[in-house]
Amino acid sequence: MAEQETAIFAGGCFWCMVQPFDTQPGIVSVISGYTGGHTVNPTYAEVASHTTGHTEAVKITFDPSIISYAQLVEIYWRQTDPTDASGQFQDRGDSYRPVIFVNSPAQRATAEKSKAALAASGRFDAPIVTTIEDAQPFYPAEEEHQDFYRKNPFRYQIEEMGGRQDFIQKKWH
Repeated sequence: MAEQETAIFAGGCFWCMVQPFDTQPGIVSVISGYTGGHTVNPTYAEVASHTTGHTEAVKITFDPSIISYAQLVEIYWRQTDPTDASGQFQDRGDSYRPVIFVNSPAQRATAEKSKAALAASGRFDAPIVTTIEDAQPFYPAEEEHQDFYRKNPFRYQIEEMGGRQDFIQKKWH
């Protein structure tokens, strides 16, 4: 197996960001967690209070010989509303803002190129506001938030129905 890499994406509620990546070939793991803030080892309640500076995110470990970082970025775009800087769908506030956290200059270049292509595509009427930021320490969320779509399929479906699913159908299919 080739050396593994990581990608970190924030796109609203982390429960909804796991399954689209978890089901792809070459994905080793997808961990829900928090990043980008000033509190060490924050809890879900602390992040939900919007006082930690953290964003809910997923940390993806992948085998780049099977799936590329560029492919992951494309999957990411198709899970989010890249024109909404104030949160995603029914989840509002900074802890739900869309961010691509990059781990290297190569990831930054790939993400910037992909963002520019999306902006030029004409798919969206509003500007692409998803930020691309350097990766910060990532803190895994509590166990009950890991693999949520498998552990709580009914509640996961309700969360998906909160506008995300309709948006994805309208903009990407």
